[in-house]
Amino acid sequence: MRIGLVLSEAANGLRRNASMVVSVVLVTFISLTFVGAAILMQMQIAQMKNYWYDRAQVAVYMCTSISPGESCSAGEATQEQIDAVQTQLDSAVLSPFIDKYYFETHKQAFENFQQQFKDNPVSEYVTPDQLNQTFWVNLKDPSNADVLVESLRGIAGVEAVTDQRSYLDQIFSVLNAASYTAIGIAILMLVAAVLLIATTIRLSAFSRRRELGIMRLVGASNRFIQTPFILEGVFAALLGSILAGGAIWAIVAFFIDGYLADRLQFTSFVGQADAFVVVPILIVLGAVLAAFSANFAITRYLKV
Repeated sequence: MRIGLVLSEAANGLRRNASMVVSVVLVTFISLTFVGAAILMQMQIAQMKNYWYDRAQVAVYMCTSISPGESCSAGEATQEQIDAVQTQLDSAVLSPFIDKYYFETHKQAFENFQQQFKDNPVSEYVTPDQLNQTFWVNLKDPSNADVLVESLRGIAGVEAVTDQRSYLDQIFSVLNAASYTAIGIAILMLVAAVLLIATTIRLSAFSRRRELGIMRLVGASNRFIQTPFILEGVFAALLGSILAGGAIWAIVAFFIDGYLADRLQFTSFVGQADAFVVVPILIVLGAVLAAFSANFAITRYLKV
């Protein structure tokens, strides 16, 4: 097979169908940008889970004078009940699971509350004795939180034992729903890109039907005839893939690193290293889909 002749035929096809090629480039660009954004979102969720789950604490809330529940029927937790919880935390049963813990008094809880809600009028009506004294426990492995919850729940003087991961799970479920929505849209866009590439190739073949007939008469193989059309689709899709990769890099560099990371310093974000992992995936995906759809379209056309 003469490579120069094949490339020349592919270039002529691209020039003749410039408007359709631009359509393929744009659709591929948009669809693969959605795909890249969905991949980045999944990477971001996984990174945030690792970051926050390692920092998630178990809160052991001691009873106040206004706490409900049978374990708080005697009113505010006494010093003996607080000491009993601390003894349980230091016991041979629970201490292997605990990295560290500290105790927050009414006064400390009130100071933290005032800082967090200093601009909220409700802070004027809250008194220190209304806020729980709390043991804040960091675990060596946050997945073992159930051991602590089951051991301390129901003890006299303990109002509640809460695993902070339960709050994080609600947030991550919303983020996952958004990610799955983006994946769904990306799949629809990829289907549209595949169909458009196939349509473009069939139109290109139809516009050159006399040339194809002559090539068949002189004994050209199907592979020789098909290759320029496949290259047309791959070239257009590759251009769209490169643009999508550039868009993903720009999102990470200018929006995430340049904006979010500076303003939301309490968490971690994906970086440019992650973007450079996603970009090759988009380029390979675009080329493979284009080659598949173009080969399918031209093969069916030649069989007709």
